[in-house]
Amino acid sequence: MAYSTNTPAGKAVEAIINDLPGLVAVAVVDVNSGMALASHSNSPSVNPETAAAYNTEVVKQKQKAMSALKLTGEKIEDILITLTNQLHLIKLNAAGNKFLYLAVNARETNLAIAREVLRTHAEEIN
Repeated sequence: MAYSTNTPAGKAVEAIINDLPGLVAVAVVDVNSGMALASHSNSPSVNPETAAAYNTEVVKQKQKAMSALKLTGEKIEDILITLTNQLHLIKLNAAGNKFLYLAVNARETNLAIAREVLRTHAEEIN
């Protein structure tokens, strides 16, 4: 457990753990630094702090692509990465300076529910 329930990030992580008990990993991440502000993993093979750093690069590269394509007035709401056995979701907060990272088992988790849980808790990390 790498979070304190005394912070908005820690409260969001705890709420997501409660709402999606079958999750693999979750983290609240600062977009500028790539650091996990709070994180939790139910799998010894998934380090959410490492995932936070790499997924920050995913977000930054997509922002660069949007700029190169001159997609003005658009912002990233979420990013979905489907793997063979897992779904990885990245949900940015309204300000775009933090995101929630979530990894779940693709066969045990309903994608719509996972997205709704992230949408609900993204507001808490502003």
